Amino acid sequence: MPLFAIPFPAIDPVAVAIGPFVVRWYALAYIVGLLLGWRYCLVLADRPPRLVERRDIDDFLVWATLGVVLGGRIGYVLFYQPGYYLQHPIEALYLWHGGMSFHGGALGVTLAILLFTRARRLPVLAFSDVIAEAIPIGLFFGRIANFINGELFGRETDIPWAMVFPNGGPVPRHPSQLYEAALEGLVLFTVLALLIRAGALKRPGLILGAFALGYGVARVIAEHFREPDAQLGFLWGGLTMGTLLSLPLMLAGVLLVAAALRREPARRT
Repeated sequence: MPLFAIPFPAIDPVAVAIGPFVVRWYALAYIVGLLLGWRYCLVLADRPPRLVERRDIDDFLVWATLGVVLGGRIGYVLFYQPGYYLQHPIEALYLWHGGMSFHGGALGVTLAILLFTRARRLPVLAFSDVIAEAIPIGLFFGRIANFINGELFGRETDIPWAMVFPNGGPVPRHPSQLYEAALEGLVLFTVLALLIRAGALKRPGLILGAFALGYGVARVIAEHFREPDAQLGFLWGGLTMGTLLSLPLMLAGVLLVAAALRREPARRT
């Protein structure tokens, strides 16, 4: 091991094992993220202008779970390893092996929101704002689980807090999962919470747009430290797949924020 590199804390990827029953940290991160996000959405539903009912948040939890899991997995298969899963299609079902795409999960949740709000005749932007504020909670726990699994590690570096990851060779690397947990989780959650405190829920689409823009910026920053996926490497102009997928998200965020700021503040009727 190189001098001054921090050894990776060998944490068992299995959080709980009782006989044949096994719960991995990766699965636990999704469960905790969804449950805490659901509870936080209930709190937001009670804030003015109260355009979303608590019962709708309760009913959407199952939809959100399906959107995150199915969208995240399908997105990973299509965006990151289409060739491999074309040859091994059954392995696309092996969720316990890891491999989830945030951008795919975002598309899955977006579709779930569109279908749910249409079926319930709910204001789609107001509902999306409440859901978007809770997403950084799940992102935080998901990145922590990536760190525990020793996956999605960073590029080679000589910084004092560099780590040698079990699957990253003998060289010290950025613990980029922790950077992403901080940026996509803690920082983004705080920014959105401050916007809500300032009354952003009264302008439907503002929180959704701020989330899309903020996540895109956070992800692009993190991609400068994160090792590109081995099967893809660097793409056009030295960009990574994560950066390319974040650019349209950022553009959509800017358009949503601009449109929300032009609208009159919403009031519950």
